[in-house]
Amino acid sequence: MENVKQKSSREALLHIIKRQEMGKRQATALRFGALLLALIAGGVFILCMGHSPFGVYRTMVSGAFRSKMAVQATVRNMIPLLLTSLSVTLAFKMRFWNIGAEGQMIMGAVFASYFGLFHSDWPHAVLIPVMLLAGIVGGGLFGLIPALFKTKFGTNETLFTLMLNYIALYLVVYLEDRPWRDPSSPGYAKFAIFGNNAKLSKVFGVQSGWIIALVMLVAVAVYMKYTKHGYEISVVGESEATARYAGMNVKKIVLRTMFLSGAVSGIAGMVQASGTTGTLSQGIANGVGFTAIIVAWLGRLNPVSIFIITFLFAVMEKGSSVVRSTFNLSEAFASVLQGIILFFVLGCEFFIRYRIVARKRGGKTEQ
Repeated sequence: MENVKQKSSREALLHIIKRQEMGKRQATALRFGALLLALIAGGVFILCMGHSPFGVYRTMVSGAFRSKMAVQATVRNMIPLLLTSLSVTLAFKMRFWNIGAEGQMIMGAVFASYFGLFHSDWPHAVLIPVMLLAGIVGGGLFGLIPALFKTKFGTNETLFTLMLNYIALYLVVYLEDRPWRDPSSPGYAKFAIFGNNAKLSKVFGVQSGWIIALVMLVAVAVYMKYTKHGYEISVVGESEATARYAGMNVKKIVLRTMFLSGAVSGIAGMVQASGTTGTLSQGIANGVGFTAIIVAWLGRLNPVSIFIITFLFAVMEKGSSVVRSTFNLSEAFASVLQGIILFFVLGCEFFIRYRIVARKRGGKTEQ
């Protein structure tokens, strides 16, 4: 009896219980509440730094649209984030936790950059499609590696894809320092700038990668919702046993989907190298692949929602740079402010899916 009492006393006072399902209206209200709390908490932080919250927030929003160049910069920020978010969405829908969009994006850039650096004399109409195809192959093959190990040896895809990011990054470091080093730069290692034939054309003042991103948005949305392959991805994500019972080749579906997931990230890498930076670089991904995980999660793996959230992220990123210059603040200030907002928004998703209940006397959990 004494042991029972001791066990009861050691039991946690609070328990986390998964919700059955929260209504859409209630979930929307909770998200708006979280955003309001985020703005209030961010405002307190801004006040502590000696600035007006209203002034900083106003500058952040207007800074993303204050001029034609600002709008173009906001669109440029959206392109790689949208593509990589769509990439991980394909894998996450299948419950394959692809944390390697960063590395897949880098490998897409590496494969595309080979042609941009060493075949820039090819006609523009030929070179750009070849670079795009190379980006697809590079990213797709790099996404296929963890899928092969997962299906054959049952490896942990989260750790595997995460570690591959560093392999891709240090491959770029090696290429920059040795075989692909710009011979015209004896002082420090760098890649040569692409020739004009290897650079994406501009449409409305922005590199045409935004058109590629919109095409991929529609393609992924249609693929996931209206095709047999998209249906198979959903079934495998719900239950592999059910998929096998229905006669689906789970191994083939995993391999195919991860190739496609990596391929979309590879397109993002090609677009960054050919459209934004004009060459390969160690910072070609710049953390976009990791941010894409947050965007896909917040968008609940819905391409339309992902597009909206990507737009808001791009506005916040561009607006934060304007805030830094306007108020003479360090880059850390904007990062902390963005972190506060994301903390509340992501925390909100936890309470939409789970609830915390207290334990009553006698060890019973309050329902």
